[in-house]
Amino acid sequence: MLKYLLLAAFAATIPAANWLIGNVGTECIPNGPCLLPVGFGLMAPSGVFMVGLALVLRDTIQKNLGRMCSLAAIGVGTALSFVVNPYLAFASAAAFLASELVDFFVYTRALGEGGKWYRTGEGSTFYHETGYAVLLSGLAGLTVDSVLFLYLAFGSLDHVGGQLVGKFWMVLAATVIIAFMETRRWNAAVEEHGLGDRW
Repeated sequence: MLKYLLLAAFAATIPAANWLIGNVGTECIPNGPCLLPVGFGLMAPSGVFMVGLALVLRDTIQKNLGRMCSLAAIGVGTALSFVVNPYLAFASAAAFLASELVDFFVYTRALGEGGKWYRTGEGSTFYHETGYAVLLSGLAGLTVDSVLFLYLAFGSLDHVGGQLVGKFWMVLAATVIIAFMETRRWNAAVEEHGLGDRW
């Protein structure tokens, strides 16, 4: 069940992002994207939140289902990017493919062979490398996606700052949630099995 839920959620971010870009925003530019405020006085195409979520969901798929399933999900997502919004088809598909592959390679490199746990203080507080991997890969992926999509879709990088900030909020929020859940899981394992400071 988890496998299908993760894959469905990942796939849903693609049409959701394209629909938001064309329909939802406090300002919609003729022949351009609909924009939303993302903080620091910046505006960004409204699909940024879904793109940031997609990067983290891809990491979650790889963590739970493996690398091959993650790569297959990227392939399906790229195909969906072509069919969902013909107007933005090439830009959306190219940016999605490039950013998700960058996310994949950075996450895989940062996580290593499954990641390690570290004690971060007295008592039962631990931190897992998964948090670092999700954050680093998300930052790399969102940068590639932001620059490539805006340039290919609109021939302009006017809103790249807003793109970066908007996607960063989603990646950061998801990283905090994942780190919290992984830490709770590890603390429970320590109490049950008496594991050491690192493994």
